[in-house]
Amino acid sequence: MSFSAYFTETRHLLRLCGPILVAQVAQTTMSFVDTVMAGQISATDMAAVAVATSFWLPIILLVQGVVMALTPIISQLNGARRHHEVAGAVHQGFWLTLMVIVPASLALYFSPMILHWMDVEPLLAEKTTGYLHGILWGMPAYALYQVLRNFSEGLSHTRPTMVIGFIGLAINVPANYILIHGKLGFPQLGGVGCGYASALVFWVMLVAMIVYTKRSALLNHFAVFANITAPDMARIGRIFRLGFPIAMAIFCEVTLFTVVALLLAPLGADVVAGHQVAINFSSIIFMLPLSLGMALTIRVGHSLGENQADQARIASLTGIGFGALAAVFTGLATALARYQISGIYTDNSFVLELAASLLLLASLYQISDSVQVITAAALRGYKDTKVIFYITLFSYWCCGLPVGMVLGLTDWIVPAMGPHGFWIGFLVGLTIAAFLLIWRLRRIYEQVHHRDSAGLPLVDGL
Repeated sequence: MSFSAYFTETRHLLRLCGPILVAQVAQTTMSFVDTVMAGQISATDMAAVAVATSFWLPIILLVQGVVMALTPIISQLNGARRHHEVAGAVHQGFWLTLMVIVPASLALYFSPMILHWMDVEPLLAEKTTGYLHGILWGMPAYALYQVLRNFSEGLSHTRPTMVIGFIGLAINVPANYILIHGKLGFPQLGGVGCGYASALVFWVMLVAMIVYTKRSALLNHFAVFANITAPDMARIGRIFRLGFPIAMAIFCEVTLFTVVALLLAPLGADVVAGHQVAINFSSIIFMLPLSLGMALTIRVGHSLGENQADQARIASLTGIGFGALAAVFTGLATALARYQISGIYTDNSFVLELAASLLLLASLYQISDSVQVITAAALRGYKDTKVIFYITLFSYWCCGLPVGMVLGLTDWIVPAMGPHGFWIGFLVGLTIAAFLLIWRLRRIYEQVHHRDSAGLPLVDGL
């Protein structure tokens, strides 16, 4: 393929990626705002937000991961010009979301019980529980919003996500301030107020997305709300089988960070706070490859829907290469500015020094992290999701976490390194995942090439 083909594909990806990136940054900035504003109260409040996020994030991403199956489904239907099937796919996505939200909500409600089984100081446990029970009210809205978001993005229409993300951020800051400090007659909740503020934001975002879907000429054309299709367990089952491995892959990755946060909790609030600063900033940088990956899923799915196997391959290679190059620059910038970055979050000298040293390690794994998340996104475009889960499980839990525990908590190889040992484990797990996912993508290329050579359609129905 010519260089111009890759250059053209880069432009397509960036045009899709731009609004997604802005939306993801806005969403992650909400977490940043929570952390900073809670940290202004005390290190314990900031640590409570960190530990609570470690519970909340895996559970809601498990739900979101199931819904993410809609993006390749809709993008392939759109590419194949089977527009009459899109609304039905969205409806079954709604039904599936309502089914999974009930057990997810129960899991979140009872998750703080784990804190009582660990050596976590009572005040930290109390504030963590309060945050979780607050944000629980917003879980249904967040999940349903993701269905409409995947519908819009599957049609290569990514701008609504960006606009609504900014609306959420604009509400999050004043809501945090009011609930944290007890303004306008509300009780002073400290870090717990961030949970209730986030729940409010999620409902506003859902309402905004519903209104936009009804008023947009493009989205309204599909008449998603005109006549809701009844639950079809066969179709719901197919979405679930495609989405569940995506959800479990995300769950395995995020719970790795959750477990590490819990293992660090007995070392004290300051250690957890330093770890949270590094995780929070890393998650902001992670938005670039994540958004590029979301755009790549759309491009690959659309190309396959059009029976253009070569174009899908070009999109995959372009996305992975561009993401790796960008990670080199973001990693270098993180390493050089690590102390300034840490200073944004805290003026506690211990927390600042610890966070800066962890950010140096974070700068090293950004290339592997970028490659693995973008490659996994390409595989989702091909609707190849089971292997992503197996690779993630092996890389993170069988390789990364054991390495982290040995280096962080034992003297078996070197004196216990604490959080630094776990971050080295992150680097090991992400690197192994990147190599294995690339290997799988090469296998998928071969399979699709054989189908294309045989004149067989590259996509199926819902």
